[in-house]
Amino acid sequence: MKKIILNFEDKGSDFKELVQEAFNKDILHFLVSKETHSEFKNIERIKIYSKDLDISPDLRIYTDKDILMQAIAKGDLKGNLGFHMELKSKDDEREIIELSKTGNVDFIIASAKDWKIIPFENLIAEMHNNETDLIAEVEDIKEAELMLKTLEIGVDGILMTPKDANDLVDLKNLMFETFTIELTEAKVIKIDNIPEAERVCIDTASLLRPGEGMLIGSTAMGFALVHAEVFETQFVASRPFRVNAGDVSAYILVPNYDPDKIYRTNYLSELKGGKKVLAVTNKGEARIVSIGRVKIETRPMLRFELEASRGDKTVPLSCICQNAETIRLVDANGNAKSVVDIKVGDEILVHIGPGATHFGTAIKETIIEK
Repeated sequence: MKKIILNFEDKGSDFKELVQEAFNKDILHFLVSKETHSEFKNIERIKIYSKDLDISPDLRIYTDKDILMQAIAKGDLKGNLGFHMELKSKDDEREIIELSKTGNVDFIIASAKDWKIIPFENLIAEMHNNETDLIAEVEDIKEAELMLKTLEIGVDGILMTPKDANDLVDLKNLMFETFTIELTEAKVIKIDNIPEAERVCIDTASLLRPGEGMLIGSTAMGFALVHAEVFETQFVASRPFRVNAGDVSAYILVPNYDPDKIYRTNYLSELKGGKKVLAVTNKGEARIVSIGRVKIETRPMLRFELEASRGDKTVPLSCICQNAETIRLVDANGNAKSVVDIKVGDEILVHIGPGATHFGTAIKETIIEK
């Protein structure tokens, strides 16, 4: 997870409001000074960074490399150590890279007032495999977003002085890990009734939006986009936190923290409160959400057999949904459509999967699912 450090070295007129809003957003890393340290020193859970070493911060920041190296040579320093430097020349860039390779500091905060993109591209390229975190000091949200996305990898964290509460909202939103999952159309070729089955409702700890749902499939060949219950009807109130996902045997896409793979699968029967799943929009934009609870009940179901195309190959896939008006798949135009209104020949949005999986992870092995 990318790190947010808020600069509270100065105490402005809205200091207390901004600190409280930071707590509300679960932002708990603060750069303080002697002037502001007393406001934080008795608060648990937070991490205090400071260039004023006399106040014994959790994480010490040196600004003079000679003093830093003298302290390291004496063996006075043990962990939680950082260095702050302004990038003014190519020599400064090289100095930061060389320091990061020594392993003597846990993080380096770099700022650049003129040239920004090129120096940070070079730092990210050289440091992304090091254990030393690269923190970019930025002026505003636009600059923070740029630093987090430079070379796609981005910096490891952001140091910023918030101007108002909206800055904290925007900063927190930037930290949500989002990525894209490819969606395509699949044609419905058969619909079967299942008189009763164990159905799984996923109630998340987040509010889901129109156009958003979860990718569910009976096999790892592919997954249909099942829409969240965000719509009001004359008989049922909306449940904007819920996806009525499918039967207990179905697969669902969940986060994969392996940087080379964006997802893995779980069975719906494996889910429970506290686990995480992927919420996906009708444009394929995915985000990680936490489960608050899972409800499993016996309900009548519909089984949809589908066909999608990948190149010149036809890919068979299927999903099982509760037979009820409030359960919706997403059609080829991105609109939510009730499962009771879907007919053979209709097209819905799906994601073509990896095929064979072993404990939820894609593998190169012959496995037949039908």
